[in-house]
Amino acid sequence: MQVPPGFLTMPRWWHDEPGRAWLEELPGLVAARLREWGLTADGAPWHGSNALVLPVRRGEEPLALRLSPPGDDVAAEAAALLWWDGRGTVLLVEADVPARALLLERLDGSHTLRREPVEWSVEVLATLMRELAVPAPGTALSTAEIAAEDAASFERRWQAVGGPTPRSQLTRAVAAARELAATDPGGDAVDGDLHADQVLRGRRTPWLVVDPVLLRGDREHDLARVLWTRLDELPRDADVRRAVATAVTVAEVPRERAEAWLVVRSMSYLLWGLERGLTEDPVRCRRLLDLFAR
Repeated sequence: MQVPPGFLTMPRWWHDEPGRAWLEELPGLVAARLREWGLTADGAPWHGSNALVLPVRRGEEPLALRLSPPGDDVAAEAAALLWWDGRGTVLLVEADVPARALLLERLDGSHTLRREPVEWSVEVLATLMRELAVPAPGTALSTAEIAAEDAASFERRWQAVGGPTPRSQLTRAVAAARELAATDPGGDAVDGDLHADQVLRGRRTPWLVVDPVLLRGDREHDLARVLWTRLDELPRDADVRRAVATAVTVAEVPRERAEAWLVVRSMSYLLWGLERGLTEDPVRCRRLLDLFAR
């Protein structure tokens, strides 16, 4: 197996020496996993920004072998997939956490939800928010805890990157985070990394989430990510507001709480991006703050 050139040049590896070493070992790791699990390769590999996925077969059954680099929390991913057990997510068939290998049901790796029109994509993601909202394990990180951490850190981080927004937006974000932290978010399971690139065309159901992050609380927690990953396709403010209205209606969540999370998550990712030298996503987050942090 040859590692796809596009995977070798992902920004993730620029400052990740263990990751680059893992890339060199990857063909041998794949071969070993094929032997261990009795698999045969069934096509060219595909990848996202982190993991490599190889279409495989075990007998006549089409499956997908996913290998993750050092540093990825494969145990948490496997636990999340086991918890949802195919309800809106890809099915986990086998896991070898020390080897950072997962065997999954086969999805169409060439057809992510990003290929669909943005308005339809938002509706599908909102439907998945609702479908994923099964009772969560009590040990899952609460969205209220995330909000509390943001409320405590926003001022310091905002100042450290030079005050990148009007102070009124910072004040609104801190107030929204405190409000979200102070109210019971409920016990729903939530995917903390939900966006169109993480949703693939399936066989047993049209769309399924891959690589979910299991949280507990507000299903609308990651609405901002749903928007900022496709924001350039929503050129008018009215387009963004219409997408929010669609998501709120389909996901069946309170509009005021959804907009509070839009502000908190946009400020959080804006600061995170600036701390790491990103140039495009912070601009998108600033646009969301201009719209909703009034």
